[in-house]
Amino acid sequence: MDRGSLIGIVLGAAAIFGGQAMEGGQISLFLQPAAFVIVVIGTLAAVLLHHPFAVFMKGVRMAKWVFRPPESEVDTLIRRIIQWSHTARQEGTLGLEKYLGMTHDPFQKAGLQLLIDGADAAKLRDTLDVQIVGFETAERQAARVWEAAGGYAPTLGILGAVIGLIHVMENLTEPSKLGTGIAVAFVATIYGVGLANLVFLPIANKIKFSIARRVAEREILCDGLIGIAQGDNPRIIEARLKGYL
Repeated sequence: MDRGSLIGIVLGAAAIFGGQAMEGGQISLFLQPAAFVIVVIGTLAAVLLHHPFAVFMKGVRMAKWVFRPPESEVDTLIRRIIQWSHTARQEGTLGLEKYLGMTHDPFQKAGLQLLIDGADAAKLRDTLDVQIVGFETAERQAARVWEAAGGYAPTLGILGAVIGLIHVMENLTEPSKLGTGIAVAFVATIYGVGLANLVFLPIANKIKFSIARRVAEREILCDGLIGIAQGDNPRIIEARLKGYL
């Protein structure tokens, strides 16, 4: 559990609701179903229109990384690469075949297979770089789902405010209905700006942080495999890979 994310959400909510209470306002004033529908459902509709459905669903699934980010396997990965380098030095690259069944990571398997097949360092780098770029592109497209939500939400908040003010103008002759329209107008703006800056955009940036770490792990693997292909000493490979830490 990422305690920083949990603390951030609690502090954000406390800032909004606490500020309202300090001003003598009622928390219940924030509970405006019409404003919620306009902002939240409208933002959802815009994001769905913006992205292919598969990318949208991947972005939604990534939201769990805010509280449970993928565990870093850098230390384990470096130890594994050093083990591979010792084996390759003693038995040749064909000796690495026994490790293919020990990893479930497709990228690691692909790199090992290229090494076993005799790919030189340049070809290994070119091939793995293409896979790394493809992986990063696909992951970042999913993270942009939340960025898009952060961009649309304030605009939908303004739209909700305009709709609320329209109802106010329609009911100028009925003072009893003015309060509801004004409340919807201002609460919609709060929903839009608040959700964008306290929820959607922070989620997007937290996901991108996890993506950057996963890309770095692939770069470490690529660098290690290239060192093995060049016949570098395992100690040199280890020292270089630990530089990533």
